[in-house]
Amino acid sequence: MRLMIVGHLEGYISAAGKIALQRGAKVTHCEDIEQALGALRTGKGADVVMVDVKQDIPKFMKSMTEERFTTPVVACGIDADTPSAVRAIEAGVKEYIPLPPDAELIAAVLEAVTEEPKSMIAEDPSMKRLLAMADKFAPSEATVFITGESGTGKEVMSRYIHDKSKRASGPFVAINCAAIPENLLESELFGHEKGAFTGAVAKKLGKFEEANGGTLLLDEISEMHPSLQAKMLRAIQERVIDRVGGKSPVKVDVRIVATSNRDMQKFVDSGDFREDLYFRLNVAPLDIPALRDRPVDLIPLAQFFIDKYADVNGVPKKKISNEAANKIKSSKWRGNVRELENAMHRAVLISVEDEIEAEAIVISDAPVETDTTETVTADLSPEDKMILNTLDHCLGDQSQAAKILGISIRVLQQKLKNYEMQQAG
Repeated sequence: MRLMIVGHLEGYISAAGKIALQRGAKVTHCEDIEQALGALRTGKGADVVMVDVKQDIPKFMKSMTEERFTTPVVACGIDADTPSAVRAIEAGVKEYIPLPPDAELIAAVLEAVTEEPKSMIAEDPSMKRLLAMADKFAPSEATVFITGESGTGKEVMSRYIHDKSKRASGPFVAINCAAIPENLLESELFGHEKGAFTGAVAKKLGKFEEANGGTLLLDEISEMHPSLQAKMLRAIQERVIDRVGGKSPVKVDVRIVATSNRDMQKFVDSGDFREDLYFRLNVAPLDIPALRDRPVDLIPLAQFFIDKYADVNGVPKKKISNEAANKIKSSKWRGNVRELENAMHRAVLISVEDEIEAEAIVISDAPVETDTTETVTADLSPEDKMILNTLDHCLGDQSQAAKILGISIRVLQQKLKNYEMQQAG
């Protein structure tokens, strides 16, 4: 893991960096947000940025968004500084870590925000077969093409392959080809020189150069525009790229892993994806089964996520009750592992029993709120603890709390209003 630390916070944040170093992270330090942005532009990438809450975090997050840096940001501050923590979360940071640092909490949060897997849960026969194939592919230099429905864990598998490869000590860099506008994707991949186009205020290295010596994940590559596919083919074949506005080619040394949630053969047949690029990518194919097709893994995965988010949120770990397990097993999990993870995170926050109760498992195909325009009743007693615990976790951020609870912010505000009236009455 590559950790970038921004600021000092009375020496506490440096202590957090030392803990991260002891856990195997590679740590770089920047004095302020401007130095951090400069480092990111020049390819000194990071898997996570830990920033002093006294820095101008809203400005930093705005610049990260404008320059399309997708590195997760964690804010750190003295635990009593609640207003700063709220501002940081509102600005878009992933998590807030109170200081002085706790070793286990920092390790859990850094692992959670980078989604860095230590192992793969693969007890189901379908996943055991897939993992055996991945273990064969990983030590090679072959390009791996991972397919599967949205939410099945394609990026987790990509990281697993990187960690098992000869490039494990190098960077793992990911780019979502579907999330970046077509006219900007080329510069994100290959970089650009200063003044290459409007808005290119400084030279910026692309993901290929940032991943030099490591692995580059081209997430949802099937969404790449055909005009860019030819340049991608050249980059993969010749290991050479051209920066936008550059005058000479640049050699790169990367191992490519690509993903897609489409039926690629049909996509190729329709003319939306170049056949020669598909053949170049599909050297070592892996197709991840949907969660509904790996039932043996359901409860182990659910317990893994419950333990993970108990650590992140500093609450006791709980086992899954039999009733909750039956509810998990009976769900279709249309959002696959991603939906299961979100549901278990929510369960950790709202559970009030000694074991995770069935009522704490909120599943999208049976949502808590089926109609956000419905009249909210005054009797909130069964939900009071759930709502207040979630708000406390979110440091009062109603938007984030509503998202976790699976309701609209208007409904949440009405529930809070009714609760306040109850307390006043």
